[in-house]
Amino acid sequence: MPQIQSRFAALLSARLNRDEIAALPELTPERATTLLERINGVRLFAHSYALLTNLTYGTYGPQDVLDLAYEHELAGICIHLLDGEQRSLSRMDDQQLRAFGAQAQSLGLDVHLEISTTDPDAIAEVVRIADLVGVRHIRVYSRFEGRLSEVVARIADDLRHVARVAEEHDLHFSFEQHEELRANEIATLLRTVGSPRLHALFDFGNMINAGERPLDALADLAPHILQAHLKGVHVIPEDGGTGHRGVLMGSAEDDLPGPRMLFDLLMLGDVEPQVIALALEQENLYRAPAFRRFDEGPDPFIPYREMSATGIPEGWTLPEMLRAERRWAVNQITHVRELLTRLRELAECRVSIKTLEGVQ
Repeated sequence: MPQIQSRFAALLSARLNRDEIAALPELTPERATTLLERINGVRLFAHSYALLTNLTYGTYGPQDVLDLAYEHELAGICIHLLDGEQRSLSRMDDQQLRAFGAQAQSLGLDVHLEISTTDPDAIAEVVRIADLVGVRHIRVYSRFEGRLSEVVARIADDLRHVARVAEEHDLHFSFEQHEELRANEIATLLRTVGSPRLHALFDFGNMINAGERPLDALADLAPHILQAHLKGVHVIPEDGGTGHRGVLMGSAEDDLPGPRMLFDLLMLGDVEPQVIALALEQENLYRAPAFRRFDEGPDPFIPYREMSATGIPEGWTLPEMLRAERRWAVNQITHVRELLTRLRELAECRVSIKTLEGVQ
């Protein structure tokens, strides 16, 4: 058993600091049993951002995101309404949207929608599209500028509206920490609004730009997390804070404690799994600046942020990006499944030892 715990700790220790390593959990028989159940029922989703260059500058549309998920036996897709430009869900008529939803259902794939605002008009439009496609889960985040106290107040008003809409249409909305707000601020917002239809979406790297440690952000949001975006990030110190550059998840450049965060997300939920979608959002070459400073005051100014975009990075041609992007997406699917396999093997060994001890 000590050898199993040592291997378990080694797997989860990647990119952790000394205190975080000292706080690693023990792989008890009970925890191993739960871990096995969660891995066996894990719901991995394709994410449209992993194909964003092809969706923006190439010929891909929402159907290609479905195809990726189906080909790799994933549980569904997370897709932004605008991804695919003129081919996007936002440009489809009602008949095309119903056909897309029917196609996803025929492939056994769930669809989760995403928008980059909490504006009431945008909420009304995504709800309309969700009804036509057959969607029950929607991701949102805010992009307000102003003092933190003003931004939080405006978000709270929007989220109260979102909660009423969600109840009326039998929907669930997940608010993402998206580089400018900190996890405890979002958790406070969700507690203040107090709707069972409002949740958090935990992104593996966005807390970096808000000046947070990944495990601290996860712990603060844990009671509210329904969905997650998995990716790799290289941390870049700048302007008294930290920005990041997207890298291949699990690569030598990835500064995130991916194995530990994956384990923690799997274990959320006392009886049933709390996290219903782990979206594979490979964002190689994406760049995001610092939004918060380590020495900021209690009510810092939050700058306006544009919607996320990658573009064609310096040193790359469009044909090169179009070819490489799908390989990167598949690379992440392979990496995450390898992590899950290693965790499963350790959990199975721990459960087997417990069984043998009972026989003796």
